[in-house]
Amino acid sequence: MLQTRLTRVYVLLLFSVGRIASAHEHHGGKIPDGEAISVEPIDSILWWHICLMIVTFGIMFPLGMVLGLVHSRYHVPLQLTTTLIAISAVFLGHAHKGRQFAPNIHATFASSLLWMLGIQVGLGIYLKLHLERGFNGKLRSFAVVLHSILGKAMPLVSWMQMLFGGITALGFCRADHLGQCLAHFIMGSGFIAYGVILTIMLLVGQAWLKRTGKSQEFWDSLVIAIWGCINTFTEHRWGHHWNHGDIQHTSMGIVWWCAGLLGLWLSRGRDGQSKRNVIPAVVIFLTGWAMAGHTQHLPLSTMVHAAFGYTLMAAGLSRILEICFILTDKPSLGEPMAFQHLTPFLLFASGFIFMSATEEQLALISTLGIDHVSYLLVLYSLAFLLYLCM
Repeated sequence: MLQTRLTRVYVLLLFSVGRIASAHEHHGGKIPDGEAISVEPIDSILWWHICLMIVTFGIMFPLGMVLGLVHSRYHVPLQLTTTLIAISAVFLGHAHKGRQFAPNIHATFASSLLWMLGIQVGLGIYLKLHLERGFNGKLRSFAVVLHSILGKAMPLVSWMQMLFGGITALGFCRADHLGQCLAHFIMGSGFIAYGVILTIMLLVGQAWLKRTGKSQEFWDSLVIAIWGCINTFTEHRWGHHWNHGDIQHTSMGIVWWCAGLLGLWLSRGRDGQSKRNVIPAVVIFLTGWAMAGHTQHLPLSTMVHAAFGYTLMAAGLSRILEICFILTDKPSLGEPMAFQHLTPFLLFASGFIFMSATEEQLALISTLGIDHVSYLLVLYSLAFLLYLCM
């Protein structure tokens, strides 16, 4: 009886996902030539779509993933409920009036996300049936691994889709603005991801670090070195003239891989044991110092970039103080101290500020008459809420 009911639920969900994924795009007849959006405001139906998607993919699905990791009995009910709400929200996204949109990355990526969700739900239902005999025994092992991978990837994919939704709603990041958007959103998301990782390691990751025999700074330095190498060779269009921005960003990449190599070396003590160091924190501090000195075209942009740089410098400095004076070079054990929450929170804040500092965003904010103080306070508020969810 349970097997039949779960199968019917999955078929219904899969049918809904298929219908949504293959749904037609909105007509773009109201969109002026050369523009990405129409002039109408966002209507209430689309606002419901936005809010429900943020709640489901930003809060409920990640919470369900955590419940799954701890094998909670609430994992399956929460994920099924969240899936039903998400499907309803997608239908709202196709039923809205008001502002219309040209073909965009948010609509294109939605199909992949929905099929991923459908496969994930199907795998969850299959595992819930506990079919373990014969061929199902081998298939179940594969399903467990795939279900785990998709579940852990869902927060990252959801984050990307929410960013795509934001830039689509405003008609940003097209033509000549695409490169700057990519730089700001990738780097800003990277700082937030670093803050998320530090928070996880602070709360539940120390046992894993001990098993690996490596310090936190070893892994930080490894990522910094790899990312520095990528930036060194991708920030300039080779064969073209070097401009001021190319030199700044390439030199930043060089600093990152040089510091990353040193951090890897210092992470290994004389006896072969893991050892802590402050090189990743110094890199964060230097990056903030460099960003604080970036001159921008708009005064508002200059002040927002300066605030981003100062916030990043504070994150690096707080990490140095934590390692050298709070923990005295020892790993973090037991209940985190109050000061240890400062670095990941500041990384959250710096990430939000940098993602919200593109030319188009700040031009809109300036047009609306909002000063940099009010704007930054809103961004810090988002950082507080995200850290609360952690």
